[in-house]
Amino acid sequence: MAEDNNWEKDVLERIATEGLKEQKRSRRWGIFFKLLTFAYLFIAMMLFYPSTDLQEGVKAGKKHTALVNLKGIIAPGTEASADNIITGLRDAFEHKDTAGVILRINSPGGSPVQSGYIYDEILRLREKYPAIPMHAVITDICASGGYYVAAAAEKIFADQASIVGSVGVRMDNFGVVEAMKKLGIERRTLTAGENKALLDPFSPVDPKVTQHMQSLLDNIHNQFINAIKQGRGDRLKEVEGMFSGLIWTGDQSVELGLVDELASSSQVARDIIGAERIVDFTVQPDFFERFSKGISAQLADLLFEKMLLPQLK
Repeated sequence: MAEDNNWEKDVLERIATEGLKEQKRSRRWGIFFKLLTFAYLFIAMMLFYPSTDLQEGVKAGKKHTALVNLKGIIAPGTEASADNIITGLRDAFEHKDTAGVILRINSPGGSPVQSGYIYDEILRLREKYPAIPMHAVITDICASGGYYVAAAAEKIFADQASIVGSVGVRMDNFGVVEAMKKLGIERRTLTAGENKALLDPFSPVDPKVTQHMQSLLDNIHNQFINAIKQGRGDRLKEVEGMFSGLIWTGDQSVELGLVDELASSSQVARDIIGAERIVDFTVQPDFFERFSKGISAQLADLLFEKMLLPQLK
């Protein structure tokens, strides 16, 4: 009887061992096919992803309107950084078949420094290439630093529902002094320089520091206002609150002289510049950057679907 039991035990062990081996084989094949699928998708994207060549589609000898998109926050490292926008504008002006340049803006603003770089470069390019008209076309929004940039253009166009303006400067901060008192927390900071820790949210407000920072903001604000006045000239119809941070629609902006006319990019290319065919000179991220962003977006969607959606049911 003992031998019979051992025989049954051996058979069960063999079956279990074979089952484990089969699972390992299945897992290996699963990983192999997943890697194969990933490689296939990667190659397919390299073959069929739109080219980043700025000159693609440009036919020699045929005049075109060059387009540069300024989209999103104007800041270093973004699509709307000064480096990207200036590079696109230079390429657009330097192409021998460019009849005119459109800077299409959809931005809430951003860094005054980056905006100032773009503004100054537009003025330089317009002076260097006086025969090439350069216009700004506003889509959804052109506020703050976005309008700073637009003011350097020869003319500004917008849609009747575009949001325009917000001529002002802001600096955000917060304070937790009272909360620290309630929690019994003591702040200890060592500095070399009495104002080195200015705007420290863990310290009480210093009126002298506040006054100094306000003068700094006022100075930048005046730079902004002067740039707009220089760019718009006598077209600007100053009203109360124009430089206070208020915003207006495209319709209202025409009346105020913030915008010249209502028109889209295609209308400006066709009716103002006279070269209906538009060629995009916007600086694009390279393939691997776009690929990684695409993968990140897919992973984010997957996480949202798997982790967040069940909690909403």
